[in-house]
Amino acid sequence: MFGALDRFGDQRVLLSVAMLMALPWLLPSQALAVNVLIYGVVVMGYNLLFGYTGLLSFGQAAFFGCGAYVTGIAIGRYGMPWFAAVASAVVVSTILAAVIGVISTRTRGIYFSMVTLALAQLVYYVALQASSFTGGENGLRGFTVDRISLFGLQINFLDPLNKYYVLMVFAAAALWFQSRILNSPFGAVIEAIRENEQRARACGYDVERSKLLVFMLSGSISALGGCMLALHLSIVPLDILHYQTSGMIVMMVLLGGARSFFGPFVGAAAFLILEDVISLWTPHWQIFVGAIFILFVLFLPKGIWGTLLETLLIARPRR
Repeated sequence: MFGALDRFGDQRVLLSVAMLMALPWLLPSQALAVNVLIYGVVVMGYNLLFGYTGLLSFGQAAFFGCGAYVTGIAIGRYGMPWFAAVASAVVVSTILAAVIGVISTRTRGIYFSMVTLALAQLVYYVALQASSFTGGENGLRGFTVDRISLFGLQINFLDPLNKYYVLMVFAAAALWFQSRILNSPFGAVIEAIRENEQRARACGYDVERSKLLVFMLSGSISALGGCMLALHLSIVPLDILHYQTSGMIVMMVLLGGARSFFGPFVGAAAFLILEDVISLWTPHWQIFVGAIFILFVLFLPKGIWGTLLETLLIARPRR
């Protein structure tokens, strides 16, 4: 019954949004809170693919980066409004996810993981070579969003707290969207695929089509996180497309708890806080974060949020 306390319809969306609203006041800095929000959305998209469907991909950075690059190019090069740039980025990233998904979902297991990794690295090298559009090694620069018009209000987007709550609207929309997916019949299908793909196929489900669709949905949610990053930083570094970013996303989802609704934000917070604290002591912070990650995999395989939910479920008195 893993995640039983995590699956109660729209109430979990409201509770998740309430916890996110308090985040800037709980973390050491508002900038860290913004990063947790952004990476939480990216990891949420990956959790839909890995946690709920059981597909281990090493190419999620391609959609994260595509969302960021298309947003920056649309605003800086073509002068599009921020909302049109975000919509365009999500559409383009979903198309990219469809192309990669058509190829990768024909394979299984480790072959699927390696194909997604190879195709994501192909996207990385395309961005590296297309320097006239992407800025190459220097990253994409030359665009800034300083004011946001939202629901008729003119908001100073350069203020860190304003920026956080504007971006939280995107995160809330992503949470609601994923909740609708998981509560739909399609959500039951992808979980059936995770539990036993052969049995799901024998029951008459179109497994290949379902994998492709969830791959596209996962890519679109992670791309939204990329859009949020571009609006936040006003630059897009090339490293966002690197395979190390995909590895970081995998670590975040496992730290928070795969197959848990709010786990992606907990995992993102845990990873970024560890990075922030340990990097003050040593430039080799990756060694210590890696060691902590290994301990989590060995002793807390359900992650921080998943273990907490399971503990509460066990401790709850039975009638």
